[in-house]
Amino acid sequence: MKNALFAALMLGAAAMPSAAGAQQSTINQTITGTRLDISATGDVARVPDLATISAGVVSRAATATSAIQQTAARMGRVREALRRAGIADRDIQTSNISLNPDYVYASNQPPKLSGYSASNQLTVRFHDIASTGKILDALVEQGANQISGPNLSIEHPEAALDEARAKAVAVGRARADLFARAVGMRVARIVSISESGGYAPPPPMPPMVMMAERSQAASSKIDPGEQKLQISVSMTFELQ
Repeated sequence: MKNALFAALMLGAAAMPSAAGAQQSTINQTITGTRLDISATGDVARVPDLATISAGVVSRAATATSAIQQTAARMGRVREALRRAGIADRDIQTSNISLNPDYVYASNQPPKLSGYSASNQLTVRFHDIASTGKILDALVEQGANQISGPNLSIEHPEAALDEARAKAVAVGRARADLFARAVGMRVARIVSISESGGYAPPPPMPPMVMMAERSQAASSKIDPGEQKLQISVSMTFELQ
């Protein structure tokens, strides 16, 4: 009997998927009563507490050196603006640096080099979502001309996900009791539970090109709203 149970446990472990956000535990057991399969969902809502934006500077000049120098100078001002806004250095990360030649194309003419474009992109994280508009305005004022975001997310969703799990299991058990009473039986035990779903932050917003004038971003306001965290469970019961 012990060997059979060990083999069943090993089979259940092998059935667990490796994809993030999905967890499953399956144990093959003999059901002597009536089998009942239930699907249930639990969800909770939380206000996002983390904002992520991408801010970049693109400069064009006749020479590569000049384009790089202009971009570096403007990006230096952008970094200082972020620090003045209270953003810690650990939350400012360079995400991309590029240099590309620019060409002029004319009919029946070979491409003619007209200059160079240099780009520098930063990824910025901060928790004071209410200050997002002020930060965006400061970035544009200091020379950032490519901004995407903000992407709002929940930094530590584990406690909320556990609450959603408990809700899903409670709904599943209540539903199983309902079915059992309807057919004049009772729930003898839970045979297995598997989970799917979880929390995935919203996808990044496409970049928007912003002019350097302060008036373009003045009075920017961000509404955090709520985000839903959802867990789905599949449960197998034995009825007697």
